[in-house]
Order: sequence, then C-alpha cells, then structure tokens
Amino acid sequence: MDPTLVFAGFAVGGVIGLCGVGGGALMTPFLIHYGISPAIAIGTDLVYALFSKSIGAWLHHIKGTVNWGIVGRLALGSIPASLACMVMLKSLDEHNIDYQWLIRDIVGVMLVLTASAMLLSLRKNNKERGEKHPLSNTRHTGYLTILMGALLGFLVTLSSIGSGAVGAAVLILLYPLLPAISVVGTDLMHAVPLVGVAALGHWQLGNVDFPLLGSLVLGAAPGVWLGAKLGTRLPEQYVRRVLAVALLLIGMQMVIY
Repeated sequence: MDPTLVFAGFAVGGVIGLCGVGGGALMTPFLIHYGISPAIAIGTDLVYALFSKSIGAWLHHIKGTVNWGIVGRLALGSIPASLACMVMLKSLDEHNIDYQWLIRDIVGVMLVLTASAMLLSLRKNNKERGEKHPLSNTRHTGYLTILMGALLGFLVTLSSIGSGAVGAAVLILLYPLLPAISVVGTDLMHAVPLVGVAALGHWQLGNVDFPLLGSLVLGAAPGVWLGAKLGTRLPEQYVRRVLAVALLLIGMQMVIY
C-alpha cells in the first residue's frame, strides 16, 4: 500500500463527502501527474467512483430523493453512448493508435467544463430555481434529456470526469423546478450505472490497476465520512466555489501544457 495513494483516496473521498462532486475531476489529474498512464488513471478512477457514488446513491434512494423517470431518460442516452465509446477505444487499441495525448487533452477540457458548470450552478439561487424556465415547458425536454445523457456518457467514459458536476448542471438546466436535493440524488443514481458500464469496459481493456485501486478505496471510506461530517458545518457555496476555481486552473494547465 502506497501511503500517498491512500491519502489521495482519503482527500478526494473527503471532497466527495463535502461537496458531492469533483471526485473524477480531482483523482484522474492527480493520478496522471503522479506518473500513472492516462488510460490506467481513468479506468481505475472509474471503479473508485463507482464505489463512492454507490454509497451516496443508496442513501438518497432511502430518503426518496431520486427521480427515477429522469434517471431512465438520462440512462437511455448515456449507456449506449458509453458502450459506443468503449468500442471506439478498443478499436484504437487494436490498431495500436496512441490516444494517450487525446485523453490528456480531453481530461483538461472536461475539467474546464466541469468547473464552469459548477460556477454556473452557484448562480442559481432558490428564487431562480422556482421560476419557470423555457425548456421546462416544452414537450422536447425528454428528448433533450436523452441527448444530453448521450453526450455525458461519451465524455465520462473517455475521461472519467463530469458525471457529478456536469450531470447536475444538465439537470438544473433542463429541470429548474426539481428540488436541489433531488438534483443531487438523481444525478448520483444516474452516475452509478453509467460509471459502472464505463468501469467494466475499461477493466476489459486492462485499464484497471487493482493494487492502486485498493490503496485509493482504503482511504476513501473514512474520507467520505469525514467530508460528510464537515459538510454540515462549512458553507457549501464557499467550498464549491473554491473547488471550482481549483479545477478550472488545473484544467487550463493541462490543456495549455
């Protein structure tokens, strides 16, 4: 067990418990900078995310804060898109095409998009969430949900980033009348099958390092617990703003360099 990796699992788990988002956006860049190849970093992080998000999704299911109709529409787009992305990655492997540089750039772009989505969602106060939104009154909302699910599925499978913050931003945009607690619960529940499919595909490609995963998971459990405890004492908006700025800077650095 590498103490540095155990601490990384603990720290990122704490962020997940504290903010509910940012796990993939933090863990994947850390592993890449730590010297892990991008493909292994993404595959291992997806399995790590599956472990942590499943706990949160189950708790929200018990509380009744999951909108299963929206979960179904998102999954209708994201699962096929995730499978299509895995076929593409497998084809690249079979033809010995080096896509590591592409993954690094995708990770950087997804970090910037994730941070932007988080900063955008911070501007949504309770009053705004109660007002009517043009998209919420059209019959095309269901189709848009499937389409956005497909985009999310492809990007999450390729980079392991976005299932939390980007998914939540999509829900806020398409369903502004959905209570905040249901946004979190619905987003987490949709992330479980999406991350699960993506993780399984990367495992079949040999992109999961189980000793590495063991170190991360060992630190994750106490980290999530501590983060959740601190989350009841610290201002959520402040924590999310700091996290968003950090992700934005990391993403820009990865894209530029």
